[in-house]
Amino acid sequence: MRRTTARAGAPVLGVGVDLVENERMQSALRRWGRTFREKVFRPAEQSYCDGKAEPWRHYAGRFAIKEAVSKAFGTGIGEHLGWLDIEVRRDPASGAPSVQLSAKGGRLARRRGVGRVLVSLSHTRHYAVAQALLVGGARKEKTR
Repeated sequence: MRRTTARAGAPVLGVGVDLVENERMQSALRRWGRTFREKVFRPAEQSYCDGKAEPWRHYAGRFAIKEAVSKAFGTGIGEHLGWLDIEVRRDPASGAPSVQLSAKGGRLARRRGVGRVLVSLSHTRHYAVAQALLVGGARKEKTR
C-alpha cells in the first residue's frame, strides 16, 4: 500500500483531510511527553520527528496524516483503526510521505477493496494539513 500513483480507472473509495495546529501539538508533547508519543506514533516515526530541530511540526504532520487516513476509511480513530495501525513513512529519494498499515489496517483495507492509500502533506509555520485518498484495486473480502 505504498504506491504513490493511482491506476487509471481505479475507483476512489474514500477521501479524508485533517488540519493540525503546530502549537497544540507542541503543547501535547510537553504535557504528556513519552506517553503521548508511544500511544500515537510508531518508534520509527518518533525517531524521525525527534531528530528534527522543531519536532512538534513533524509530529503534527504525521498526526494529520493519521487522522486523514482514518477519515478516508470513514472509521475515525477507534475500534477499527488505531493510531498505531497507520505508520507514516518518508520516501528517502523524494521525501514524499506514504503510509504503511498494520495487519489490522490491512484487513480493513482488503474488506473495503482498497488497493492503495495515497497521502499528501503540507506545512506552514502554524499548521500541518494532510489529505488521504483510498484507491480501489484490491478484491473485497466477503463479510460473514
